[in-house]
Amino acid sequence: YEFQQRARKRMSVLIPIVVLIIFVLLYMTFHSVGESAMILLAVVYAMTGGLILQHLFGYDFSVAVWVGYIALFGVAVETGVVMVVYLIEALKRKGEHGPITLADLHDATMEGSVLRVRPKLMTVATTMIGLLPIFWSSGVGADVMKPIATPIVGGMITSTIHVLIITPVIFYLGQRWKLK
Repeated sequence: YEFQQRARKRMSVLIPIVVLIIFVLLYMTFHSVGESAMILLAVVYAMTGGLILQHLFGYDFSVAVWVGYIALFGVAVETGVVMVVYLIEALKRKGEHGPITLADLHDATMEGSVLRVRPKLMTVATTMIGLLPIFWSSGVGADVMKPIATPIVGGMITSTIHVLIITPVIFYLGQRWKLK
């Protein structure tokens, strides 16, 4: 019980620090608070899926579960970054021929989004396929590994929905606001 209380205190400090470091790194990459926040929103969606699957499996919060969330945050941010990079590159290509119109913005958003579907689905599939044996395991260490894998699998599902559908919409709305 004492170890659990100490671990909970550490995690209550460590998790916000991890999120802050992720935000700072995103800001250093994109030089934009808006784009950094848009990508960080993927972490919230990923955590939602992790929480749902964690609840369905009946796992309480433990150090192992939080380690799974930290790994999930990294994967969610990575896929969000790649989506935004694809969207920005598509928008830059449209801007090479003159000022960007709303039609150009729409076309660039669609183009960048479509280019990212297959890589995102492959990332999710390989992650989930790689974690499936952990769910079937029953040997030594399975009681620690299952709580680590649970938030990752649940979060990958909701993160996929977010990155493929919601991120392009937020990008489009943000860029449209900038055009006006």
